[in-house]
Amino acid sequence: MTGERMPGERMPGERMTGERMPDAAELAPRTLVVWVPDWPIVALARDGDEPWDVSLPIAIFAKGAVVACSPAARAEGVRRGQRRRDAQARCPHLEVVLDDPVRDHRAFAPVVAAVEEAAPSVQVIQPGLLALRAKGPARFYGGEASAATVLSGAVAAQGIDDVRVAVADGAFTAEQAARRGTRATDPVRIVPRGAAGPFLAPLPVAVLDDDTVSLFARLGVQTLGAVAALGPDRLSERFGARGARLFALASGHDPRPVQARTPPPELHREVAFEPPVSLAEQIAFGVRVPAEEFTGRLGDRGLVCTEVRVVLTGEHGERSERVWRHPDAFDAAAIVDRVRWQLAEQGAAGVGRRAGGAGASAGLRSAVTSVRIEPEGVDAAAHHTARLFGSGPEERVHHALSRVQAMLGHQGVLTPEIGGGRWLAERQQLVPWGDRLESAARVADRPWPGSLPGPLPTTVFADAPPVAVLDADGDMVAVDGRGEPTAEPVWVTVGAAPGRPGQPARPAQRRGVDRWAGPWPVIERGWDAARARRAHRFQIVDTEQVAWLLVCEEGGWTVEGRYD
Repeated sequence: MTGERMPGERMPGERMTGERMPDAAELAPRTLVVWVPDWPIVALARDGDEPWDVSLPIAIFAKGAVVACSPAARAEGVRRGQRRRDAQARCPHLEVVLDDPVRDHRAFAPVVAAVEEAAPSVQVIQPGLLALRAKGPARFYGGEASAATVLSGAVAAQGIDDVRVAVADGAFTAEQAARRGTRATDPVRIVPRGAAGPFLAPLPVAVLDDDTVSLFARLGVQTLGAVAALGPDRLSERFGARGARLFALASGHDPRPVQARTPPPELHREVAFEPPVSLAEQIAFGVRVPAEEFTGRLGDRGLVCTEVRVVLTGEHGERSERVWRHPDAFDAAAIVDRVRWQLAEQGAAGVGRRAGGAGASAGLRSAVTSVRIEPEGVDAAAHHTARLFGSGPEERVHHALSRVQAMLGHQGVLTPEIGGGRWLAERQQLVPWGDRLESAARVADRPWPGSLPGPLPTTVFADAPPVAVLDADGDMVAVDGRGEPTAEPVWVTVGAAPGRPGQPARPAQRRGVDRWAGPWPVIERGWDAARARRAHRFQIVDTEQVAWLLVCEEGGWTVEGRYD
């Protein structure tokens, strides 16, 4: 009959009397977290051609504070969050490295790929820390502990010694459990379902990593248990939606699911040589088809490659890795040229044209087993299309220089660049066409105390000619200990120096000083008595209206440059 139900029958959503409603902890998703401690330090040891020796005391800084440190630095008292001065006070021989998120992500990518092979749907929280739903791997591997052990082994197979894995209700609880594991006795931790609140209760409020942590500390709320005891209503009333989130985290009721990442498309190409190849021309020939596939994959997505990473692997495991830059965009032939140049620059010809010499970076001492091509920088293809009505003069110059460089080699076409430094002669750099000035010691945007601001002299003397600066009595002008000239410059005697283009060299002659400015000190390596240098710059305009940049050092004068 209509409206009647059989005994024991329930309508959708209706529960029987006395049946317990599941609490929030039971509804929280079971999450598995994989954590590699001090990942930025691990990335230093894994990335680049010349990895760092992490057995030394090393600390990585971001915004002036320590974000990661090596075990040797930790043994000296260096801790996360310390300011640079405090860290160096505890460890004077500390190696300081700036934070590089790009390096951390690049080095972590193979680890993520290894975990995805064992269990899909991975969320990268940050480099060194990832999460995934525990339900699927637990069913497949026969339990949460077995799944955690398998994923730990997948990460360890990547050459990582210290890895912690934890399973708990929610990503936050699982992360805290992983961070409190120990490498020797507790690398895998399982927090039982419903036990997240008691597990989190004794932890300090600092683990919330929120702006309200300092306020909780001032109020005497020191642990997550004390935060949860305040209740959701009081926290929401005080902090709004943030307060509800803080209560969920502190009480172990974090309902946030794992947001699995979408794996990026495989744009790289790799060719393996079996048996290993020793002839550079054979290697270049084998790379031609993968290079065409590489540029084709990018073209299918409307992209072009402006910077490419070429990784050569030798038969004995050594690697040669370099990032090549193109003034416009790479095609297949340009990539093949870069592979050939990388082999040639590191002496990869060995004997004649054999690839077995020392590398420009890590060095290849054996035959090549594989070549990997990766896009380091890409751009929209629409930005690199040919002009509708022919090419302009800049494009014609680019094509001409690129053809000459392809024939002569990477160092065959050089362009002048202004680098960093305190002295004008050392700032002049010649860079291969299409490359950028990458020498860390000569980057122009670094601070160079004492360097000359623009406009710079147009003529710079590599071998600075001597000059005499005299006062009214004919005595040599000098700079005293306070950095002041001993007298006003009146005469300047310029020795024989090259003239302007198309003019004969100037003979030595005495000229009057019309205007002058200075001195400006240039102090280098004051801590090293053997290499210390202290000089002063002057700008002088003589009576013939020729402007000079002079340097006074140890009582002598030289010409550093001339303003033409």
